Amino acid sequence: MDDAINRKIEHEIFRIDKLLNDVSPLLDLLKIIEQPDIIEITAAAQVLHSFYNGIESIIVLLFKYLNEKIPNDPRWHKALLEMAFGMNSKKLKILNENIKDKLDNYLSFRHFIRHSYSSELDWKIMGPLVKDIESIWQIIKMDFIKFISYY
Repeated sequence: MDDAINRKIEHEIFRIDKLLNDVSPLLDLLKIIEQPDIIEITAAAQVLHSFYNGIESIIVLLFKYLNEKIPNDPRWHKALLEMAFGMNSKKLKILNENIKDKLDNYLSFRHFIRHSYSSELDWKIMGPLVKDIESIWQIIKMDFIKFISYY
């Protein structure tokens, strides 16, 4: 992979690492309290949204580098995620199947948060996403690093 694309991807990885590091006090708190208040839930929603957007940005960068056509339709976010699991013209897998369902949940939440108000957030849905975010990121980050080193 050329230096320019490597730097862009490394920068996106750095941004997600920084996000999770910066909000670690919030994430730690949310792991131990039963029902967060509206401010904590709203903050967590923004973290989840930023997290998924960062992952999506890296996937887009990788596919552009590989000259893979990026979907351009109303369901492009879902199609892009499917592509990352090998549903692309080159059958290249960026991410391992074992996290597909979990990433689908982050994508669904991303869609929800873009079209809702904070008062509509449901901790029962968000809680597992928040609690898994750091471990999921480590898996995804390793998948990205492996993919970059191979190509």
